[in-house]
Amino acid sequence: MTISSIFPAFGAAGAQSAGASAIAAPSANFLDMITGALHGVSAAQSAASKAEASYAVGAAGATLPKALVSSDQAEVAWNATVAVRNEVVSAYQSIMNMQF
Repeated sequence: MTISSIFPAFGAAGAQSAGASAIAAPSANFLDMITGALHGVSAAQSAASKAEASYAVGAAGATLPKALVSSDQAEVAWNATVAVRNEVVSAYQSIMNMQF
């Protein structure tokens, strides 16, 4: 499993080879990247809810491992989102505490 399957906004960064020396130019602005990442998290949570509901009603093809994996993917995506938010808030607080 790659980070791009959990957090689509980071797919381009994860796709670069380790030996690449050139830095690729960003194709979208920061707001688009964050919006895309949040939509990815929302999609993962929706998929997890659907998988859990399908298993609960006994739908054909719905298995407990599929429901658990999709739930874990949504949890990892949410935890990554919260971690990024915490880092942004911390950086903002550090900047606001600077004295000139």
